[in-house]
Amino acid sequence: MSTAAIPGAPLPVRTPGSRARGRHRRPERPEIMAGSPALVLAVPAVAGPETRPVVDELLSVVRGDQPGIEVTAAYLGGEDAPTVAELLGAAAEAGLAAPVVLPLVPGPHEFLTELHKAAAETGAQVLDPLGPHPLLAEAVHVRLSEADLARADRARLFAIATAADGVVLTTTGGEEAAAAAGITGVLLAARLAVPVVPAALDVPGSVAAAVNHLKATGCERPALAPLVIGPEADPELLAAAAEETGCPSAAPIGAYPTVAQLIASSYLAALPEPTQEQLEAAEAAAAEQRTTPGAHAAR
Repeated sequence: MSTAAIPGAPLPVRTPGSRARGRHRRPERPEIMAGSPALVLAVPAVAGPETRPVVDELLSVVRGDQPGIEVTAAYLGGEDAPTVAELLGAAAEAGLAAPVVLPLVPGPHEFLTELHKAAAETGAQVLDPLGPHPLLAEAVHVRLSEADLARADRARLFAIATAADGVVLTTTGGEEAAAAAGITGVLLAARLAVPVVPAALDVPGSVAAAVNHLKATGCERPALAPLVIGPEADPELLAAAAEETGCPSAAPIGAYPTVAQLIASSYLAALPEPTQEQLEAAEAAAAEQRTTPGAHAAR
């Protein structure tokens, strides 16, 4: 119900409208200029039936939300799956701008060293991992709620008998990744109003120690929440952690929409500011499109 329908309520305040969204909005400032470098999504896994579906869905969402981004995925190997080095080499041979490389991981990972080495040979830019970031905390929260381990939001005050009273935020990449995950853990704890402790799936005893810590502080129903997109984590590690600790676990983040949003925003932030000539050319092209006969009918 709007405030205008409530007796005695003040009239609503008019606020400035947000920028129109969609393919046919009037371009105020082009986000992706012609000739911008391609985006290579670096996946720290071999292409296969367990990794491709998540990556393909993320690529589809990015292309749908930002059709101006030329994005493709590179793997560590696999049938019909190019590596980062192969894609960078092909771009150099074709005389194209060096692609922007984005590692598909939420934090530090061992494959980043080789990634930077491959990029340095062609002058390609390697972006930072996707996290820590509030949008990753949102994604983990949703996965917990889907597993009935957390409320969907704090505004809904109904009780969930299976809700966790403590969360271990599991990730891969060793102790460095676990330390970085602590920032996302703080954001997640603020959303859940329960303690959150990070742990490394690939460090023996790390997850069990985090669970014991939560129990020592009074938690009776700790749960595991993977801070992993999916391809970078061995499914056996996730299963082993749940079995070792006896704790329920949420699913990996996977192709949650905020991951695609982070991918696109990271790429856009890395693009250089357009020159005045580029802006004028883009505006001229948009003006020509608006005045071309039949353009409105085609829409």
